[in-house]
Amino acid sequence: MKHRIVVLGAGYAGAFAAGNLARRLSPADAEITVVNAVPDFVERMRLHQLASGQNLAFRKLADVFAGTGVRLRLARVTGVDPERRTVAVTGEDGDGELAYDTLLYALGSSVAHHGVPGVAEYAFDVTGRSSALRLRERLAVLGGGGTVLVVGEGLTGIETATEFAESRPDLTVALAARGELGAWLSPKARRHLRQAFDRLGITVHEYTGIEAVEPTRAIAADGRSIPADVTVWSAGFAVHPIAAASGLEVAETGQIVVDRTMRSVSHPDVYAAGDCAYAIGENGRPLPMSCASAGYTNMQATAAIIARLTGSEAPTTGLKYHGNHISLGRRDAIFQMVDGDVRSKSWYMGGRTAAWLKSGVLKGAGWSIAHPTFGMPKRKRRLATAPDRAGARVAA
Repeated sequence: MKHRIVVLGAGYAGAFAAGNLARRLSPADAEITVVNAVPDFVERMRLHQLASGQNLAFRKLADVFAGTGVRLRLARVTGVDPERRTVAVTGEDGDGELAYDTLLYALGSSVAHHGVPGVAEYAFDVTGRSSALRLRERLAVLGGGGTVLVVGEGLTGIETATEFAESRPDLTVALAARGELGAWLSPKARRHLRQAFDRLGITVHEYTGIEAVEPTRAIAADGRSIPADVTVWSAGFAVHPIAAASGLEVAETGQIVVDRTMRSVSHPDVYAAGDCAYAIGENGRPLPMSCASAGYTNMQATAAIIARLTGSEAPTTGLKYHGNHISLGRRDAIFQMVDGDVRSKSWYMGGRTAAWLKSGVLKGAGWSIAHPTFGMPKRKRRLATAPDRAGARVAA
């Protein structure tokens, strides 16, 4: 029987990984199935653009994987049983169960509410297509003079605030930051960021934690009331509790604890990639939830899976950040180089050149998703062993 590889999630990590596995493993030995809740690939890095009113083209996953040999199952994952090596799903065809020999868990993350009252009821976010479209609809009916408050000074918050201010100059846009705006940037990059906020007319509330969200305002930790017809919550990410509920070893964040090859430390048939992996980078610290981490971890996980199935030594790929790329609307951006400890170097790139570079990164990622196998090679690697359904492995 063929070795059954199941990939949960078709975001940046899952889609790339499935294509790479299909490209390098022989279909005579391996069967690859991708499970995803929606039929389209969602470019999460561009969801703030979608929310601002821009029209984005979405790629159908059925078209993405057509001709690759990858099977697509449109369903929502409801549970994982690593002891039985099964995944429970529900979809248009009802409830079902998928058996696997190797599982790649790449379900990503969603917005983290942090238990703040009113966030779930009244706030919007851009961590998923449905939530971005919900925000888009709200902004569309918000007349001139309406107020938008973005909570969170990370990359998502900055990109969302600047996109909205540029696309909708009729709105009053503000950002609430727990600390100093752009504190992690180099001095010159920080000045560039502040100049962009001033140019776009964005009000910044620094050292302002938000402790409650209401329909028309947010309440700061010091008791201040900040007007907001729309509050956009971008104060961090959280993973789905499925992994923790399954019995896999997870960190306090709920992320799956993995070794250097992205293999679960508690269940060797399970790998994790993307935001749901608790992976330690080359600087000794956990990788942040980001698109860059999705790239690093999916490359490492697929390389390890292929090596172990084909009887070779699992290689290690780089887990080191080189910089942060921040869009500031469509015509401005910042590219900040960082060192091995993810501290900003003095050099940075800003302005239209950085915006052009960021646009190239987005287009490159989109092209890669549209061509998941990068052209199918004539020769593929055969598996060195065949799965024994009782749990052992025997020579093929």
